[in-house]
Amino acid sequence: MGVIQRKNLAESDETRTVQLGTVSLTRIGPHTLGRGVLQPGWRWSTHMAAAMGTSSCPVHHLQLLLSGRFAVRMDDGEEIELRPNDVVDIPPGHDAWVVGDEPAVMIDIAGNIGAIGLPQDHERVVTTLVFTDIVDSTKTAEQMGDSAWKQLLADHNRVVRLQVDRFRGTEIDTTGDGFVMTYGSAVSALRSALAIRDGVHELGLQIRIGVHTGEIERTSTEVTGINVHAAARIMGLAGPSQILVSSVARGLADGSGLMFRGAGRYEVKGLERPVEVAELLG
Repeated sequence: MGVIQRKNLAESDETRTVQLGTVSLTRIGPHTLGRGVLQPGWRWSTHMAAAMGTSSCPVHHLQLLLSGRFAVRMDDGEEIELRPNDVVDIPPGHDAWVVGDEPAVMIDIAGNIGAIGLPQDHERVVTTLVFTDIVDSTKTAEQMGDSAWKQLLADHNRVVRLQVDRFRGTEIDTTGDGFVMTYGSAVSALRSALAIRDGVHELGLQIRIGVHTGEIERTSTEVTGINVHAAARIMGLAGPSQILVSSVARGLADGSGLMFRGAGRYEVKGLERPVEVAELLG
């Protein structure tokens, strides 16, 4: 039986001071909540970019604005201004600033708030990569029209991000109609992939997913290396609603109860050796 855990936001585990603001972090179970107080004149690109080493904020936020006004502009130009009691889901890749002469006070409910204020750092780590892609997205968009497609794509993004957070993954990038994610556990990545596929299917969409475990070079905003390329190629081999998994990731899932079916060995462009993959069944 589970045990109730309780924390008080006024007694945070860690407080980080940033230019013209503070961020207090409260950790409870696998979750980290943040309470931010940002002063008038604060802007991410002015006061945070240099410290984090990125041109736009790489952190995914799900926020509740308690007081003040706050604006967000995505890298693609989409912009919104928030008022008190607004709840907003903000993907990585954005600028943000305080509007007016009143401090903005907000609660970061779920996301990667623990990464805020930390400098960009290159490191090599072993991780499990998950790549997703919507099948026939261009054709579907043409059939539905721009407005309906944008709404469906937003619903797709919401489903994916919900499962990434649920299984403690990290959203690295979006590819227009797909995602790149990393997970510390291969089993968590595989269970997340299943939940994403099934959740998106309920929207009437089919996606292909590739899962691979290997050593990569990681910063706060991107992942690079031959294993990133391999994960993308494995996804490209998958069919509609299919999850293909490398032999490495499959081996790490032994004893998890997950079921697989061999899907063959393939020569793929850019890799010296054939890739052996299996289909994740459930």
